[in-house]
Amino acid sequence: MNRPLFGPAGNSDSFTRQYKASVHAPRWLRELGLDCYEYQCGRGIHVGEDTARAIGAAAAEQGIVMSLHAPYFINLSGDSPERIGKNVEYIVHSARVCDWLGGDRIVVHCGGLSGMEREEAMAHTLLNLREALRALESAGLDHIRICVETMGKVNVLGDGPEVCRICRMDERLLPCIDFGHLNARTQGGLRTREDMAALLDLLEDRLGRERGSAFHAHFSKIEYGRGGEVKHLTFRDREYGPEFSPLAELLARRQLAPRIICESAGTQAEDAAAMKQEYLQFLK
Repeated sequence: MNRPLFGPAGNSDSFTRQYKASVHAPRWLRELGLDCYEYQCGRGIHVGEDTARAIGAAAAEQGIVMSLHAPYFINLSGDSPERIGKNVEYIVHSARVCDWLGGDRIVVHCGGLSGMEREEAMAHTLLNLREALRALESAGLDHIRICVETMGKVNVLGDGPEVCRICRMDERLLPCIDFGHLNARTQGGLRTREDMAALLDLLEDRLGRERGSAFHAHFSKIEYGRGGEVKHLTFRDREYGPEFSPLAELLARRQLAPRIICESAGTQAEDAAAMKQEYLQFLK
């Protein structure tokens, strides 16, 4: 039976207190019982080939599956030739670094609306991604899948149906379902098992069993306000959601195998390990 993989987005505070370099992260994560690691390039790509390959070799040795978060400043809703060119450049660079890391997925944010209607922003997003997929193929990097992330703020593209619609454009696209983001943009609308089940049903209905099972995911508790996401929290928070237990039960019951990356604020590896243990309890 295929099972979910669990790991952190970047390095926990506890890791950085012990180590100075991410090349040590894969062994540390394996000792915690984790399975995967999402390398963070959200603020730009600042890792060279030698370092990336060293991290990738360490990950392969420890059996840690790698992915990469592409820069936040990618704006898929931009439609100027200059903007599209920059988006494609950032995506190809991200995919190349992911390849050096031995990874197979990059996560990309949807764009803001910037005064556009949602349909106009959607059309621009599809155009940007078509160009990016074409460029990846030309660069010999089309084995790296682009994961389009659901977003936490109301005034950006990227709710569940929108991300599914984007991913229907090409089989090489995967959804990155950020459960905390969706809970934030719906003012706490992703809390119960029924809420989670409806989202999983949407994925399978729109994208089929393979992508509906092996999707990418982010999970964390997120504070939200009227406009959606405010800031990431840790699993110690009791005011905001979502809770992982309803999703863990569904993943076990439906035999789904997403890659679940924890984005808690500073405790992402520890909280990822807690999620894995909670999931395993539902297998007994």
